[in-house]
Amino acid sequence: MARRRQILDRAIEVFRERGADGTSLRRIAEAIGVSHAALRHYFDSLEQLLVAVYAHAEAARDDDPDLPEPSSAVDVMVQAAVQNLEVPGLVQLYSTLVAASLEARSTEAKDFFTSRFAHLRVALEARVRAEQEAGELRSDVDPAQIAALLVAASDGLQIQWLLEPDIELEGTLSAFRTLLRP
Repeated sequence: MARRRQILDRAIEVFRERGADGTSLRRIAEAIGVSHAALRHYFDSLEQLLVAVYAHAEAARDDDPDLPEPSSAVDVMVQAAVQNLEVPGLVQLYSTLVAASLEARSTEAKDFFTSRFAHLRVALEARVRAEQEAGELRSDVDPAQIAALLVAASDGLQIQWLLEPDIELEGTLSAFRTLLRP
């Protein structure tokens, strides 16, 4: 497990330096300092490795004891988006993997993101519903729709940030607080 974790930590750096295009398992193995066979022992494909790298980075972010507990559904998405920007290459990796998950031959990325989006929407919907019941959010909007919109806004703004790093991601995403106020 420790060796696999080292590989994942180093692979995100390689992805940041080289991007997804033209990066192969063999080239990542060389950059990490392991043999191609050793890397194949842990990962069957480049897609599997990249999904594992993203999941590893996301788990590390979510397990960070220095991050405050988000107080609202909007805060969950704002905090995650801001944290994503602080890990070089993570937003690019995410965007590349989401795009890859739409391809017919994709298995790892499609399964990962289908499950991830479903779990995230359910968790956000529960938060939105609880905030509505507490009178903190408008009660005339469907919690499931708000959850889906928060995910879409966060993802869309992060893609815009990739193209135009001056975009005010945190402030723009935080506008949902005003829009959802009772």
